[in-house]
Amino acid sequence: VVVFLLIRTEGFRGTVDTKIRDALMDSIETLAIGFVCTALLLVLLRQIDLATSINEAVGKIIFESVPFSLGVAVANSFLSGDRERGNNAPQSASPQSKTAAINATLTDVGATAIGALFIAFTIAPTQEVPMLASAMTPPWLLATIAVSLLISYGIVFVAGLTNQANRYQQKGLFHRPIDETLVAYIISLTAGLLMLWFFHQLSFEDPWTVWLSHTIVLGLPATIGGAAGRIVV
Repeated sequence: VVVFLLIRTEGFRGTVDTKIRDALMDSIETLAIGFVCTALLLVLLRQIDLATSINEAVGKIIFESVPFSLGVAVANSFLSGDRERGNNAPQSASPQSKTAAINATLTDVGATAIGALFIAFTIAPTQEVPMLASAMTPPWLLATIAVSLLISYGIVFVAGLTNQANRYQQKGLFHRPIDETLVAYIISLTAGLLMLWFFHQLSFEDPWTVWLSHTIVLGLPATIGGAAGRIVV
């Protein structure tokens, strides 16, 4: 019902007059996107596997899909910009001085760090990270790294969100999309690691494998926060 009301008032179609039938179709699409995203992340985080019963898997997906579905419903109205205008934006800009490039880089670094810390600060004190990390084997940790990088790249450079065209024109020291995504991921991992240490989830007596697994797990949401931070600026 909440998803339907959000779509009915904001709409995915860029018009104020959204028909009830169109809103219902968009609501179904929104819920489907939420279910798929939830299922994929629950599998990635080892909360659903081949040993999980159908009832348990469906229950987890339904309950955990609530924030995903609400996020899909509000993303268009709060984050989407004028895609057509963004796609037609000039891809070249006048050369910037070295000082301007450094300032742009520092802005990106700061925005990434703030976004990552904002997310990591709320998750690090909980027991979710140790619980999830304990179920992670090396292949799953590698998969988490890959998914984190793909999500970060997709949010900033693919999804068509506000300010995306300007990201391609960014002339900082790490202005290429791949470079920026990698550097931003390292910053997000660092922010997550610091939060885990700050909240005593990690200590110097722990083996490096524990530090690595915990940091990679928290790095997934922290990377999403860092990407959101760069979009805002």
